[in-house]
Amino acid sequence: MATEIGVWQIVDGKLNRINKTMTENGKLEIDLENWIKESSTILGQDILIIGEQVRTKSGPLDFLGIDKSGNLIVIELKRDKLPREVLSQAIDYASDVASWDLDKINEECLKYTKNELYAEQELEDYLSESFGDIDLENIIINGTQRILLVGFSVDDSLERMIEWLSNSYGVGINALILKYIKTNANEELLARTMIIPEDVEKERNPKRSIKVKPPSDEPGTYKDDELENLLRDYLKTERITPKRIRKILLPLCLENSIVSREMIKKELIKQGDTSEYGKAGIIVTTISKEIGIAERDYLRQIIRYDKPNPWEKENYRLVDYYKEMVKELLDK
Repeated sequence: MATEIGVWQIVDGKLNRINKTMTENGKLEIDLENWIKESSTILGQDILIIGEQVRTKSGPLDFLGIDKSGNLIVIELKRDKLPREVLSQAIDYASDVASWDLDKINEECLKYTKNELYAEQELEDYLSESFGDIDLENIIINGTQRILLVGFSVDDSLERMIEWLSNSYGVGINALILKYIKTNANEELLARTMIIPEDVEKERNPKRSIKVKPPSDEPGTYKDDELENLLRDYLKTERITPKRIRKILLPLCLENSIVSREMIKKELIKQGDTSEYGKAGIIVTTISKEIGIAERDYLRQIIRYDKPNPWEKENYRLVDYYKEMVKELLDK
């Protein structure tokens, strides 16, 4: 029953099995950790790492992840075979993580992004920019927990327990089995397989489904003093997206009668928020979604836009009546 990935290289029409381990090729556990940090998609399509060597009541957790539904993921790595004991260790970690509130999770995210990115990021901004299509207003952070065990082979009994917990009780648990390959031409490859296919795991765990609340284009109808207070509180927020609206979008709208997405992208690159044009587009989408959040109707009261497509905002502009208010708030 144990899962094993066999690899053969075809040389001169003959099969040569490649069977050397990471250790035999001089690779260490730190190499595996770096590979995962560099490309976390190897763990799954909807997994984002938000913590490394995270301290829990039972010791350091290798990686802490989060999925698009807001569920935390306990990720444990083993350079060799996954023993049955790793399951109890992961459950112990998950039982502690289950009690964490948003402040604690955000604290871990800030520590991780400060080390891994150009600037530390709040959890909300990190999720928005990484997933793009996530609706932060309608997910429950840490509503449930998942366990992902990563190794290069798996104990028979552990594989049996994973399947039983997942199939019989809908526990969000899986094991990812890797195979390190170094060819005769010294090319390095990494193959993977899952004990439970990702689509099957999602079907077995209904808690991961969410009801999405639609965005809104309706502007607010606040009186001037109330609107000014709401805007002031919002623009003082230290999350990255409100800061970008304060530093980039609103100044552009004051300087120009119409502000296009392209203008915002160029300003993001100019101000050093990113050096990549594609990443600038993702950031613009994040700003667009922020304005479309139903509860942000005070933003839509001062900012108007066109919608060339149902999912896209374009040609941002400030309502003339509120320009002086916005200018005074930004000056302060």
